[in-house]
Amino acid sequence: MSIETAREYLRKAGYEDRIREFDVSSATVELAAKAVGTEPARICKTLSFKLKDGSGVLIQVAGDARVDNKKYKDYFGEKAKMLSPEEVPEYTNHEIGGVCAFGVTREDVRIYCDKSMQRFDTVYPACGSGNSCAEFTPDELFEVSRSLEWIDVSKLPEE
Repeated sequence: MSIETAREYLRKAGYEDRIREFDVSSATVELAAKAVGTEPARICKTLSFKLKDGSGVLIQVAGDARVDNKKYKDYFGEKAKMLSPEEVPEYTNHEIGGVCAFGVTREDVRIYCDKSMQRFDTVYPACGSGNSCAEFTPDELFEVSRSLEWIDVSKLPEE
């Protein structure tokens, strides 16, 4: 459960060269934006949720977006419930601060991309550690993360 899990996943997909590691923390949107040298909105947050049936949902969203509870409930049919800190590695294979969709092995975890990222040419998701990221176009991220669908469950600051 680390950057090595993400690295192996991205190596098999042909994207290992996209990984960047930093001497500083990139464990939050603000820290990642500073490490990368970009605006916080272009940092891809991977948010982790648990459904009533016990399955997991990972939603990759823009750094400035927040989950809109009504949109989430309309899409998934239930109220948003984030994974507990203890559950995050169990569902994602990564610790908080490095959560990404690269190397998720649980078959009951579904991965989605939120439309909030489609505003950008490239976005920067974490790569399994609190000091790493990779750069992808939103469409590349959708493909490499094996997302099921582009969904709209977020709201932006100006909304």
